[in-house]
Amino acid sequence: MKLWNHYHSPQTVDEAVTALSQYGGKARVIAGGTDLLVDLRAEGADPQEALVDVTSIRELCHITADEKYTYIGAGVTHAQIVKSPALAERATCLVESCGVVGGPQVRNVATLGGNVAHALPAGDGTTSLVALDAQAEIIKDGQRQWQPIREMYLGPGKSLLDSTRDLLIRLRFEPTRANQATAFKRIMRPQGVALPILGCAVWVELDEAREHFTDARVCLAPVAPRPYRAAEVEDYLQGQPANEDTIQQALRVAHDTLNPRTSKYRATAEYRQEMIEVLLKRTLTLAIERVQTGTAVPEGVGA
Repeated sequence: MKLWNHYHSPQTVDEAVTALSQYGGKARVIAGGTDLLVDLRAEGADPQEALVDVTSIRELCHITADEKYTYIGAGVTHAQIVKSPALAERATCLVESCGVVGGPQVRNVATLGGNVAHALPAGDGTTSLVALDAQAEIIKDGQRQWQPIREMYLGPGKSLLDSTRDLLIRLRFEPTRANQATAFKRIMRPQGVALPILGCAVWVELDEAREHFTDARVCLAPVAPRPYRAAEVEDYLQGQPANEDTIQQALRVAHDTLNPRTSKYRATAEYRQEMIEVLLKRTLTLAIERVQTGTAVPEGVGA
């Protein structure tokens, strides 16, 4: 079965944009291909006119940092993220979420940028990117710009990017400091592939004494058509003691304000509602512990 007519391997971002433009909306960007190739086979239509492979563009394939941000190129694989000591220490939730995606073969080729570009609201890496308050650098309508990560999602599978014309270049976020930490947990069911029932990523900041919350970000997915920040939970945590009583109250707030729907592919609404509390307790407890001990070692990460 022929899936495409032409295949391009540009060496620069400009070359990639030029290759896309010359096909007038009939080309697609490909990196790992773990989502795109499945889609092309399922479509059963005529072959794609062209694929533009971005994995030879150096700018897209590295993890870098400056004084403020950590940058992850759109072509960086999940395996690269899992193997990064800097990310393990200062973006722990992202390593934990990328480390449970598929199996080793998938993680070796699948890219975090591909998950974002395909706008999958249940993506494990996306859940952590939202908790990290990440931004995406894109070329859209010929203009290079930064967008908040949540604005990349217009709905399930509906991206801000036109995959035949636009390009995701890289992601950025501020790594955690001494009084900050993150954590990620998920519950999944095996159905041919690992399908998340629910995932939860948290970012917390404690005061200098490491006894009270000064800020928090909580992302649970999928509970809405787009990656969801649990604003009511975040607001409650502000200024509260970082202890078991506060966590228990945060669980009650989550129960009262979050309403996941029943999914025939995942679980009932009632079960997922209960799992919100389970995951939120695990992640908040772990993130607090990481701040207070000053040690962050990713848990549950695949080889």
